[in-house]
Amino acid sequence: MSGLRERMNRLRGLSGEREREGAEAASRAREQMEAEQASLPGPHDRMALEPIMEAPNWEAAEISPETGNRLPEEPARDTDDTHAAAEKLDPRWGRLGVRMAGNAYGEFLLRKTIYPLFHRHGHHSLSEWGTVAGRLAAIHSRAAADGQSTRTGGQSGDDDLLQAEQVLFLDLETTGLGVGAGNVPFMVGIAYAEGGSFVVEQYLIRHPAEERAMLGHLTEKLAKFRYLVTYNGKTFDWPVMENRFIMNGMGRGIWRPLHLDLLHPSRSIWRNTLVSCRLSHVEEEKLGIERGEDVPGSLAPSIYFQFLADGNPEPLAGVFRHNELDMLSLAVLAIRFGHLLGGGIGRELQAPSEPEEMLRTGLWLEKMGRREEAEALYARVTAAEAVSPSTLLPLAARDKKAGNWQRAVLLWQKAAAAMEEAAIPSWSAHVELAMYYEHKCRDFGKALTFASVALSLAVRNPALMRRENGSKRRDELEALRKRKERLLRKTGGLIR
Repeated sequence: MSGLRERMNRLRGLSGEREREGAEAASRAREQMEAEQASLPGPHDRMALEPIMEAPNWEAAEISPETGNRLPEEPARDTDDTHAAAEKLDPRWGRLGVRMAGNAYGEFLLRKTIYPLFHRHGHHSLSEWGTVAGRLAAIHSRAAADGQSTRTGGQSGDDDLLQAEQVLFLDLETTGLGVGAGNVPFMVGIAYAEGGSFVVEQYLIRHPAEERAMLGHLTEKLAKFRYLVTYNGKTFDWPVMENRFIMNGMGRGIWRPLHLDLLHPSRSIWRNTLVSCRLSHVEEEKLGIERGEDVPGSLAPSIYFQFLADGNPEPLAGVFRHNELDMLSLAVLAIRFGHLLGGGIGRELQAPSEPEEMLRTGLWLEKMGRREEAEALYARVTAAEAVSPSTLLPLAARDKKAGNWQRAVLLWQKAAAAMEEAAIPSWSAHVELAMYYEHKCRDFGKALTFASVALSLAVRNPALMRRENGSKRRDELEALRKRKERLLRKTGGLIR
């Protein structure tokens, strides 16, 4: 925690005595916020949750990312309440593009940024979203078929009608990491396509009393969309939001979207080829996005608590920018998966260069119903040189299940040759070949040859010699010996 605080203080330019004072103030602010949050009415106190005030419904100034200039705003009503709300907001917020927003429940802060569709983020342009969005419905329909936890609040059977304007992107910045009642989303970021633009809206609360106004505004937005796209949102972002709706007396089931969590396909494809499947790493390695100087998401809570302590909003500029880039990256990642599902490898997308990524991409595409594209990738894996057995064996298992014995045997043979040369030998490919020749081909001589090699490799494997693996070693060796003895009886002791 001290390391995080020091980095945050360097960002704000504090030093010496001011660092210690800032840290103490941040701690007090954290305790005060927790106390205020605990005092909020629960779901059973709905009678106490009457609208706080009739506040003007300000919209934030729209900012063009290309020029940095404000886009024209609709004329505001010239009322005393409007002027009073403007006077209450620190002018430093205006320099961040943030304006006051309000409704019957109170006030909160809103920042709205409009990107033209020709805006390019990494390898892709936002204009591609409208072309590929409909293909992403396959992710949700396959997730439902596989029994994953998804809730369908719309009509079944209409997934193929997905349109770009029906999709809402969501990303949160929260005061903690859990999904419990004490974790508050102090910044809620949403993004969506509207007309000829891509809109990013960010809502910020300056204290817990503003949360209900922010959530009230958000519920009006949610009703316009049918699909929700997140990154790890099934586990974190959306459960956090559902808890906040309940804690603020708004009840359950505020919105039941068709949820597309892009973390799952990312892990399916890149879990063995990327060091991490964090969005920041995926975007850099696969989407061509380089953020440069960026506030890490782990520092966002510390910066927010420092704002609560000293009231200076300027360090929050980095948090706003980080959240905005997360949503743009999420949109670009959705575009990439849309191209994958549309057969875009070799056209809109560069073909994977590593056999492991070829395999995992093919397996995912086949799961999504894109068998033709998957088969093309399987063929490339089979033709590649020096492929690891860890890549060959899953494809061979897939072919065995599908009845493609010709390619399965070829893959097992390649894996067996590599395993015999490995420093730590393995014998699974030899066992598969022994079973194939014994049961499919009735060639007991070849089966005996592979069973004998499998037994010798098992004896040489140091992992089975460890004391803690004693029972496992005995079981595996006994199974191999029995297989060899059975084949010896069938062949009369002849080994080819």
